[in-house]
Amino acid sequence: MPDMPPLTLGARPDVRADITTRAINSWDASLRAAVEDEAAISILDPIGADMWGDGVTAKRIEGALRRIGGRAVTVKINSPGGDVFEGGAIYELLRQHSRDRGPVSVHVLGLAASAASIIAMAGDEVLIGRSAFFMIHNSWVIAAGNRNTFAEVAEWLAPFDEAMAEVYTARTGQDRDKIAAMMDRETWLTAARSVELGFADGYLDGAELTHDGADAAARDHLRAEKRFDLVAARAGIGRNDARGLLRDLKGDLPGAVTTGLPGAADIEAELAELLADLKS
Repeated sequence: MPDMPPLTLGARPDVRADITTRAINSWDASLRAAVEDEAAISILDPIGADMWGDGVTAKRIEGALRRIGGRAVTVKINSPGGDVFEGGAIYELLRQHSRDRGPVSVHVLGLAASAASIIAMAGDEVLIGRSAFFMIHNSWVIAAGNRNTFAEVAEWLAPFDEAMAEVYTARTGQDRDKIAAMMDRETWLTAARSVELGFADGYLDGAELTHDGADAAARDHLRAEKRFDLVAARAGIGRNDARGLLRDLKGDLPGAVTTGLPGAADIEAELAELLADLKS
């Protein structure tokens, strides 16, 4: 692996990182490694803690690396991304482990999108499932304020996008301007394209992958439930209210929970899209 640059991304209280709708919809949450071992770290959820305390955090990864100690570590990723600042911190933990303690091997099982793709770049070796994807883009955040606030946030984000472009460039050997253009337009890379461009070094054996759920219907239901939880958390709906909303939606009583929330109509529409999967 090339000498990877450090990455430090500092958050600010009035800006919240988020996951794109396409990344959520493309994520098969049931996909995971067929076999786990004690020197492996699984990143199978969104990056960063949500309001319910779920998600993959730098604190959790730091604890796992401490437990593994000075050994080689395998990081297994299937994540739609999430908090770019938390993703940068996890990348840095893995980069330092590779430098000081032992090699890091990254296995992209299904999806390494957004912040998860940055984490993957810390691997001395990166292997990808043949049906898996990388997705890279500029920092994706939510902010509130007037035009001056948004201009300030855009200026504040620019160095972070430049830093991420440097990481991708160092890992792949691609031209930096090419990488920046790929990030500008949000680029999805098949496994073959990922290997061709240097985001991955080779392919995973298909036998290394499995799904939660006894059959396709069970897997679809799990995927829909994960998507529901993500959408509800993004909307700022508490867990009890989210479950109440789900019951109301299944009972054709939309609005009982979201009425009065900012953007209630959009929240209901996004949640309602999941009903067919959840009812099946």
